[in-house]
Amino acid sequence: MAPFREMLPLTRLWLQWRRPSVAGVPGKNLGVRKVASGVSPPGSASPRTLNIFDRDLKRKQKNWAARQPEPMKFEYLKEEVGSRIADRVYDIARDFPLALDVGCGRGYIAQNLNKETVGKFFQVDIAENALKNTLETEIPTVTVLADEEFLPFRENTFDLVVSSLSLHWVNDLPRALEQINYVLKPDGVFIGAMFGGDTLYELRCSLQLAETEREGGFSPHVSPFTAVNDLGHLLGRAGFNTLTVDTDEIQVNYPGMFELMEDLQGMGESNCAWNRKALLHRDTMLAAAAVYQEMYRNEDGSVPATYQIYYMIGWKYHDSQARPAERGSATVSFGELGKINNLISQGKKSQ
Repeated sequence: MAPFREMLPLTRLWLQWRRPSVAGVPGKNLGVRKVASGVSPPGSASPRTLNIFDRDLKRKQKNWAARQPEPMKFEYLKEEVGSRIADRVYDIARDFPLALDVGCGRGYIAQNLNKETVGKFFQVDIAENALKNTLETEIPTVTVLADEEFLPFRENTFDLVVSSLSLHWVNDLPRALEQINYVLKPDGVFIGAMFGGDTLYELRCSLQLAETEREGGFSPHVSPFTAVNDLGHLLGRAGFNTLTVDTDEIQVNYPGMFELMEDLQGMGESNCAWNRKALLHRDTMLAAAAVYQEMYRNEDGSVPATYQIYYMIGWKYHDSQARPAERGSATVSFGELGKINNLISQGKKSQ
């Protein structure tokens, strides 16, 4: 049977995939800042940073994925999440003369936006091959080779910053969010998406059970993810206001576990944690595939893989933004809310 992939959002209708053509977008660098207030320059390390991921390996993985003959074959998930980020941009009733995509990959957000909404797009990624093969868009675009953890832009530069399925690989997420806030103009908005903690739980459980049974213990084979409870706190600590955080799940059906792992590699989403195990024994892999089939098999013989997505929106502070009233300034108590219908009807009668 030929491999197949079906994507099913758990709370939405079936998706119809768009396959845009590929085109190179000429690029150049933007004037970089020498020193950013409160932000360490490239090459330095924050003392609070937990060095969880091998960033050099992640760059190589993304470069390898972008060099494949048919990279579009594996981009269904990133294209879908990119289109959902674009939908959230359209929900904001304003134009954005200058926008930044942090960890853009091949440009999955820009292809879904138009030049009436975004005047110019800067796309940043650590993988040069992805930037050389960005997807076609009508928006004037500049590509910048840089690490998401060290943004080379001046303070108060962009009206909009977006990021789709990239920030879960940074070692210092708080500082990355602080840098995004730093490069935003006052009253600018950040719209992002990243994988959540329940992503690929089926694969994680299958590998752990098989490795424990065959080798007497298990090692992490799926990278750690941020908890949704922490995300709002991190955004607030980075200086964002009027926060919105919501979660969604997308389920994709595969012929088996090995097809899922092939697609993860093609996406550039293979594990790059320092504590990953170099390899698994063949017997363990076969056992994990059998466990996956036994525990999660669909009626048609396929197996599901769940991707949990966290969406976040935060605004940089500006004096014009609405602020909550001072504590104790309310003129009506919650106890009176139950009587509001009576008060409204009395007011209508008095008129």
